[in-house]
Amino acid sequence: MSEPVNRARRALNETPADRLVGGIGDVLAQAYGITDVELYQVDYRLAELLPLTDGDSITNPGHPAWRAFDHQSPILTDGTAWFPVTMRGERRGVLCLSPVPDDREIVADLADIATALAHEVAAVSAGTDVYLAARRTQRLTLAAEMQWDLLPGRSRIRPSFSLAGQLEPAYAVRGDSFDWSDDGERVWLSTINGTGEGVAASLLTSLATHALRNARRAGLSLADQAALADQAIYDLYRGEQHLSALLMELDLRSGMMTVVDAGSPRLVLLRDGDVTEQPLEAQFPLGMFEATDYHEQKFALQRGDRLFVVSDGVVEATGQHMRYGETALDRFLRRTGPMAPLDAVRSLIGDLRAFVAGDLVDDAVVVCLDWTGPQA
Repeated sequence: MSEPVNRARRALNETPADRLVGGIGDVLAQAYGITDVELYQVDYRLAELLPLTDGDSITNPGHPAWRAFDHQSPILTDGTAWFPVTMRGERRGVLCLSPVPDDREIVADLADIATALAHEVAAVSAGTDVYLAARRTQRLTLAAEMQWDLLPGRSRIRPSFSLAGQLEPAYAVRGDSFDWSDDGERVWLSTINGTGEGVAASLLTSLATHALRNARRAGLSLADQAALADQAIYDLYRGEQHLSALLMELDLRSGMMTVVDAGSPRLVLLRDGDVTEQPLEAQFPLGMFEATDYHEQKFALQRGDRLFVVSDGVVEATGQHMRYGETALDRFLRRTGPMAPLDAVRSLIGDLRAFVAGDLVDDAVVVCLDWTGPQA
C-alpha cells in the first residue's frame, strides 16, 4: 500500500465525520495535485447520483459516473476520473476526482482511497445526518424514514453469495421490508410483505424484524424464529394486525435452503435461463393466531442459481388498467441472468416504474439472492 493511501486512511480516521471528503481532498492535493473532489451518492430510488455539496445530480445512464457505478470499475475521461464508492458490495455512489493522470498505479491508489471512503461513510452515518440527508431528492415520509433505517443495507457480496434488495415507492414505502445476516457459513434472509398504512405499518414491520433478529441472534431455528415473531405480534395486536413473511436460511457449503413460508411473498427460481415459482408450504401469517406452530421445508440449490423474492405489490402493479402480472414478471426475470443482483433488482424496479408511468402506489419489495457455490 502506497504512502498516499496510508495518509488518506489516517485522514479519514482523524477528520470530523462531516468533513471526510475534505479530509482526503487535502491528501490528494498534496500527493497527486488533484484539486476537485466530490462524492456523488446514489439516491433512495437508485435513479440519481447526488453531489454531497453543490452541483447538479447525474441521471443520464450513459454518463461516466453511472458507468463507474454500474460496472464497479474506475472510469477516466479527459482528466476526470470516477471511482466506485463501495463497501462489501454495498454501492454508495462514486467519487469524482480531477485532474487525474492516466497512470495505472495512481488510478489503483485512488480506487483504494474511494473504497476506504465507503467504509468510513458507513461507520459515521449513524452519528451524522450529512450523508443521509444528501442522498434524497425529496423528503422521506416518516414511515419511509423508519423503514430505510431498519435495513441492513441494499446489497452484499461475499465469495459464496451475492444479494440485493429494494423498497418501492422509495420515498413513501410503508410496511414492506427485508433483512439479512451471514456468518460465513450461512446466510439468513427475511422478506416482509407489510400491511396497513403509514407509521402503523412501519411499526408493525419494525416489531417483526426486531423479533426475528432477537430469535436469530439467540441461535434459534428458523421455525422457532417465526414462532417468536408470531407471538410478539399477537401479544401486542391480539390478531387484529398480522403480516406475511418469508424466512430463508442458506447453507453456503451445501446449497441447502431452509424456508418458512408465513403467508409469504412470491419466491421465484432462475436456473439455466428457466424461471419457475418455487412451491412452498403456505402457513399462517405472523401474528394472526396465538402460538402458531411453524414448520420448515428444505430444497437444494445448484451452483449459479438465482432466487427472487417479490411482494404482491410487484405483480399487482397497475398501469393503464392492466396488471403487471406473473407473465411479464417471469419474462423480465429471465432477462436478468447476466446482471449482478443489484442491477437485476434495479432493472426490475425501473421496468415497473415504466409500466405504471411513475412511482408505484402500493408497497413493493424485491430481493435477489445468488448462490455461487461453496468456497474455500
